[in-house]
Amino acid sequence: MKIILWATLTANGNYAQSSAEHPPRPEALTDFAAQARGAGNFIVGRRTFESFAAAGSGGGANPFGTLDLVVISHKVQAIPGVTVVASPESALAHLESKGHRAVLLAGGATLHNAFLRAGLVDELIFNITPVLEGKGLNLLIDPHAYRYQDVQLVDAKPLGSGITQLRYARAR
Repeated sequence: MKIILWATLTANGNYAQSSAEHPPRPEALTDFAAQARGAGNFIVGRRTFESFAAAGSGGGANPFGTLDLVVISHKVQAIPGVTVVASPESALAHLESKGHRAVLLAGGATLHNAFLRAGLVDELIFNITPVLEGKGLNLLIDPHAYRYQDVQLVDAKPLGSGITQLRYARAR
């Protein structure tokens, strides 16, 4: 199964933190929707899912219709309309059992870092948004060691509004 990490980062490499004053750029959201439809699913962390629900996308149920949505959480046992599991491996097993050949990792940083630390990412899609952020979250392969992992640039393209999408392949 191909596992694709999708994230919007600032120009200085932090996760782009959305707020009412700085909402996500429409071009990035459009790309996310297209990527999720292409995979037929996505995996998201509980806090990121709660931010979707708070934005008025369905009162806690699956706001993405027919897409298989899996929430990884250690605190919440069930959410109507979505599958809740406790680990990356359980999320992957569930989606594989449903016949999916690709999985989209939607976020947030804790979820992405868990998959990266476990060596479970094949491809990375970074949407670089033209802002600098003073304090933010980062991708960490191993927070306790300086480690390098080579990736191969597969594609680079503008999405609009100054956003550049970089797509990398990563050997597992």
